[in-house]
Amino acid sequence: MGKREIGDLGEKIALNYLKNKGYQILDKNYSFKIPGNPKKGEIDIIAQKSDIISFVEVKTLRLAPFAQGKPFLPEDKVNFQKQRKIIKAAESWLMKKKISLNSKWQIDVVSIVVDLNLKKARISHFKNI
Repeated sequence: MGKREIGDLGEKIALNYLKNKGYQILDKNYSFKIPGNPKKGEIDIIAQKSDIISFVEVKTLRLAPFAQGKPFLPEDKVNFQKQRKIIKAAESWLMKKKISLNSKWQIDVVSIVVDLNLKKARISHFKNI
């Protein structure tokens, strides 16, 4: 499995996880052209539970067989710069949907480590990062 396929698998796992936790899925793969930046901001999943909208970044890592040392964790990739891009995209989505920026919203990370051999995944949900 390539990097894109692992990412797609992780997003499917995250969608099922969030639905099972009572979240309503509002949108997926929302992209936004950041002014003054050649790249786009993207939000993997936009979900709502109660009155809080969660903009969810999904990070997936395939467990490497015979990995040595401390493993790199998927959530480590959501650094300050990535968080700023998610915030800009979240604000764009809220404005596009005519939802007040003062409404209750947060940035979440769903971290997934997949073991393809065992066909299992470890999911960690970090809320309001």
